Amino acid sequence: MTGRFRRILAAGVAVLGPVLVPVLVPVLGLATATPVLAADWTWSLPGHVPEPRVPADNPMSAVKVELGRRLFYDTRLSGNGTIACASCHIQGKAFTDGRALSPGSTGGLTHRNAQPLANSAWNATYTWANPALVSLERQMEVPLFGDDPVEMGVTDANRAAILERLRADPVYPPLFRQSFSDEAEPLAMATVIKAIAAFQRGIVSVDSRYDRYLQGKASLSEAETRGMALFFGERAECHHCHGSFNFNDQVVHARSREVETPFHNTGLYNLDGTGAYPFPNRGLFEFTAKPEDMGAFRAPSLRNVAVTGPYMHDGSIATLAAVIDAYSDGGRAVRSGAQKGDGRLNPHKSSLISRIGLTPQEKRDLLAFLGTLTDETLLTDPRWSNPWKE
Repeated sequence: MTGRFRRILAAGVAVLGPVLVPVLVPVLGLATATPVLAADWTWSLPGHVPEPRVPADNPMSAVKVELGRRLFYDTRLSGNGTIACASCHIQGKAFTDGRALSPGSTGGLTHRNAQPLANSAWNATYTWANPALVSLERQMEVPLFGDDPVEMGVTDANRAAILERLRADPVYPPLFRQSFSDEAEPLAMATVIKAIAAFQRGIVSVDSRYDRYLQGKASLSEAETRGMALFFGERAECHHCHGSFNFNDQVVHARSREVETPFHNTGLYNLDGTGAYPFPNRGLFEFTAKPEDMGAFRAPSLRNVAVTGPYMHDGSIATLAAVIDAYSDGGRAVRSGAQKGDGRLNPHKSSLISRIGLTPQEKRDLLAFLGTLTDETLLTDPRWSNPWKE
C-alpha cells in the first residue's frame, strides 16, 4: 500500500456518532404524559473529525431529537394527513424509498429521487442542486411548503389545522415545552421544523464493515480489497467526488472557514447534442441559468449505497452495477425515446468523467467494495425507528 493510498484511506475514516441520553417519552393513549427528562446532546468524535456545524438558534438536545423523531413519522403533519417525512425516507432503505420518484400527499410525483439522510449534519448544501439551501432547517421548508411538486402539502389555508392536530395529542405539548422552553409559543410551525432538523442531524452512519475494517475490527475479502484500491486509486478515480469520510465532496463542520460546494455533470443526458438535460431536472442551471451549469448536481454520499437504489438525481438507473457501467463508459448513451442522446459527448460534462474501460472483474470488485459501506446498525437501530408503532 503506497503512502498516498494510506493518506486517502485516513481521509475517508471517521468514527463518530451522537451519545444518545435515554429519554422518557410519553405513553400513547394516556390522558396525561409522562415527563421527559431533558439532557444535553454530546457528539462523540475522534480527534481528527471536527464536530458538525449546528445552528446557534437550534442547539441539539435529546428531548428535541425525540420530538423530531415523532414528527418525522407522523402523517398528521401533511396537509391531508396521508404521508409523513418517513414515507419517502424509510429507515430500512437507509432513509430512501426504493422508488425513482416519490408520490406526494396529493399523488403527484417529485421531480427527483429521494436522498438518504444519514450524516446530513455534515452536508454543505441540501437537495440535489440548490446552492442556497445550506441548513437542514431551510431544506425542511421544501417538502413542507413546496407546491411544484406538492409533497407534504402544508399551506397557509391548512397550517393552523395541522398545528391543532398536534396540540390535541397529549404526547406533543410537553415535548415542545421542554424542547423550546424559551419560546412564547413552543408548538409552532417554526419549532416543528427545528425539531425535525435536529432529528435528521442526529442520524449518523459510521458502523459499516468498512468503518470496522479501518478500526481493525473487521476484514475485507480479496475482491473487496481490490475494489477499495480501485475506488481510492487513479484508475477509477471515484475518490475525487466521493473521498471524504462521508463519501461525498461537500462537507462542512463546526470549524470550517471556507466551504467548497462543487456540482458535477456526469454525462447522463445530451438531448440536443448541445448538452441539454430534461426539464425541470437541469441541475444547477435552474438557479444560475449559466450554460456551463447545465446538468450539474451535488455528488451524494455513497454510504449505504447498496440499499439506496434506484440511482442518480432522477432515479433513472436501476442498479448499482449499471451505475458502474455508466461511469466506466464515461457517461450514458440513451438510445431511444424522448431523452435520446449520447451523454458521453455532453460538452458540459465534468473533466473527472471520462471513459475508464473497467474490466468485468474490476466492476465486480468495485461493486463488492461498495457493499462494505452498508451500515446495518443504521437500518435497524430503534433510535431512528417509528415511535408510533410502540
